[in-house]
Amino acid sequence: MTRTADGPAGDAEHGGADGGPSPSRHRRPEPVFERAIRVALGQARTVLHVTAGPGGVPYEPRDRDVTVVDPTAEALPFADDSFDATSSAFSLPEWPEWPEWSDLERGLAEVRRVTRGPVVLLTRDPARIPDHWLATYAPEVLARDARRWPPLDHIADALGGEVTTTRVPIPFTCVDGFSEAYYARPERLLDAAARRADPAWAAVDEMTAARSVAALRTALEDGSWDARYGRLRVQPSYEGSLVLVVAQP
Repeated sequence: MTRTADGPAGDAEHGGADGGPSPSRHRRPEPVFERAIRVALGQARTVLHVTAGPGGVPYEPRDRDVTVVDPTAEALPFADDSFDATSSAFSLPEWPEWPEWSDLERGLAEVRRVTRGPVVLLTRDPARIPDHWLATYAPEVLARDARRWPPLDHIADALGGEVTTTRVPIPFTCVDGFSEAYYARPERLLDAAARRADPAWAAVDEMTAARSVAALRTALEDGSWDARYGRLRVQPSYEGSLVLVVAQP
């Protein structure tokens, strides 16, 4: 059963027949990522899940007793150690004004306070985002994208306890369409709808985005993309910036 912090959540609130947000055509829960979260949660039955905000991909664990909250730095309306575990996926850029650090740290400290077991966060390592081939054609997009994500050491410091960070391979057929999902399918990024589904593209002006798309289109048409990166077309997975952070108390 999925609840909001104020009570049970039904289809009217979340828009999906199964109680989760209606997924977009380009951003859907990736089973590989769901499985990684589920394994990290272990035997936890009661789970606090922090969403990625309106329109976010629904990564609530379906096989647990889940309470859903929006990204927040405010005090959570729960007693200490209320939940066996907390989970979240792709949400940290939506936490209020995280570049101030104090807001992010307060929010994570609140999550730690109400969680007696693991805190499991699927997030991205900003230091690795510029390593993706898209930086060749859209450097401003990836630079802005990297600034959206808090460094891993800040996350670990705010959560405290024993923190492990594991890179999560992105499968060739990834259905959660952030930029690295298309590591082997560059033509997908010529689709304006696919780009709109990734907040990184919205962070740059239209002229910059158009210039980046034109550079990629040219590289695909003249064969230079395949000359440099064509090996990725047959690579079953890609280890990019996606990481699973697990903090034990």
